[in-house]
Amino acid sequence: MPHDIDSPRSLSEDARQRDRDETHLASEITDGADVSSRFARSTTEAADELRTLAAGLDALQTDAADRPSVWRRIRQSVLPPIICVIALIAAWQLYIVIAQPRPDIVPAPADVAAALGAAWETAQLQQAVFTSLERGILGFLIAIVVGTPIGLLLAEVKPLRRAFGPLISGLQVLPSVAWVPAAILWFGLTDATAYFVVLMGATPSVINGLISGIDQVPPQLRRVGQVLGAKKLSMASLIVLPAALPGYVAGLKQGWAFSWRSLMAAEIITTGGTMGFGLGTMLDNSRQLSDIASVLATIIVILVIGILVELVIFAPLERRLLRGRGLLQGGSR
Repeated sequence: MPHDIDSPRSLSEDARQRDRDETHLASEITDGADVSSRFARSTTEAADELRTLAAGLDALQTDAADRPSVWRRIRQSVLPPIICVIALIAAWQLYIVIAQPRPDIVPAPADVAAALGAAWETAQLQQAVFTSLERGILGFLIAIVVGTPIGLLLAEVKPLRRAFGPLISGLQVLPSVAWVPAAILWFGLTDATAYFVVLMGATPSVINGLISGIDQVPPQLRRVGQVLGAKKLSMASLIVLPAALPGYVAGLKQGWAFSWRSLMAAEIITTGGTMGFGLGTMLDNSRQLSDIASVLATIIVILVIGILVELVIFAPLERRLLRGRGLLQGGSR
């Protein structure tokens, strides 16, 4: 007669089998957790080893032991130009004493200093410096915003680079003052004329500097980005652009030089209308008055501003980038 109900013995064996299965499953889960834990530890240890290796390589490249002190850096970078300026002024004054030229042609250093003091007392100098710096900085920032994506696009898309590359190089060679007549006809005697001339003068340098920096990026970095699954946009913004920063900064520095020169040309030519009183306008007014001392004083101010921007902004940024890549030994530049 068949049994419809399992015997107690079979029930106990089923219970023991379930216990064994549960124990085996728990053991597998524990083993899996141990494997995951060991994998995480090994990954962390490998990352720590890579960071340690990178720090060691940076230490070898930076050569921090030979980095000069603050006083030594000041003595190497600040004193030489100051001595050069003093020597030039002394030679200038010596020429005045020996040759005794006409004061309306070659003024003495004291006359130029007096012209600067007079412009300061009348607040013309402060107004001109503020107006020109505002135009130059704003126009340069616009050039960066416009030139950076164009440079990335031309560097990454070869057909576009072959098509527009010669045009960008030609615009960089074209004197910015050539845009002034067209800008006057388009925008009139307004600040837009100055901004347009600055934009056309600085943007090609920013584009070419970025393209040059991207061309120098090691191909291994791109392959690493591809292995990590980076798409074109993330590859360009997170891998290529940071690696191209030295060339990009060099292009920015050249772009600022072009923008400052372009602005002075625009201000000298575009006087009147709603144009403000900038350094170029101040220079042209002194020329119309045949005041050579004021002309030289304004030229000196324009030169000093260009040097200060280079020393205060671009030189420290360039040194930091080069030192971070082990290309600047001992901070000697």
